Amino acid sequence: MGKRLKDSISSKYIEAANKLRSKTSRRRIVAYVESYDDVFFWRTVLSKFEDDTRYFEVLLPSNHTLERGKKSAMMRILEDKVGRDMIACVDADYDYLINGATETSKRMINNPYVFHTFAYSIENLQCYAPSLHNVCVAVTLNDHQLIDVEEFMKQYSIAIFPLFVWSIWHYRRPIYTEFTITDFNRIIELGGFNLNQPFAAIANLRHKVGSRIAMLQKKNPDAKESYLELKRELIEDYGINPEDTYLYIQGHHLFDKVVVQVLDKICSQLIRERENEIRRQARHQTQMRNELSCYSHSTQDIAQMLKKNLAYVMSEPFRRIQDSVERFLNST
Repeated sequence: MGKRLKDSISSKYIEAANKLRSKTSRRRIVAYVESYDDVFFWRTVLSKFEDDTRYFEVLLPSNHTLERGKKSAMMRILEDKVGRDMIACVDADYDYLINGATETSKRMINNPYVFHTFAYSIENLQCYAPSLHNVCVAVTLNDHQLIDVEEFMKQYSIAIFPLFVWSIWHYRRPIYTEFTITDFNRIIELGGFNLNQPFAAIANLRHKVGSRIAMLQKKNPDAKESYLELKRELIEDYGINPEDTYLYIQGHHLFDKVVVQVLDKICSQLIRERENEIRRQARHQTQMRNELSCYSHSTQDIAQMLKKNLAYVMSEPFRRIQDSVERFLNST
């Protein structure tokens, strides 16, 4: 395919190519994604819908057409090129929850050929709370549950939910610069995390959240009614349970500043436990060195194991993604 033809590729072009195939050939549907990390995620979404009549090809934007990144893809190219045979698959970010408050948000939620994660990003789904103990086991090969990580993430989410509503409240208005995502992230960082008193970090977090909420209430004295309505809408219409708030905050922040931080403390302790066990059970120094070396080579990197974590297929956002794809396929 020549450069000029590649630059002008669109759903209509792919549809025309599909019509030239034999009647027994499968329909090809191209799915453009934002970055390398998205390719495998969207493959796990779309593979369920492949059969003897259709298949998906998950692609990165080429150098000649779509730049990497949702904003440039959405704004420059995709709006007039997607269709029944070429779709876009992107992170939801805040664009889903702010409900058309920006042009990017309008394009994403109104275009039937643009699919999104419902959760903020794929990083949030990789940090699916019910699976985090299993991630620790995969990293350390030690099944000792030091703390209930799922309960910790639940309490973390409940603690930040009221401030999360304030964040969405600001981004639905042209005053988001008064309380940015960066401001929000700074407050919801865990700070110190002590494995001996893990929930002390939650108590400290509640204090920080409460202080900022008091400031926002003072600055916006007439916002009570609209705040409560937005809170109701997020829970009832968007299906955001307070205990699952972690799925809807900025993904990189959740991944790096919360989950990896907690799992690093847990996994370090589990590795020390296993190493001490080897030292106790070894019959002599050579056996101990060999076993410790073997175990060291068997442990894994936390971030890499999270990126390979597929337990998100059991999550509510993932189910909603698949429902949206199914509706699209039924309509076409």
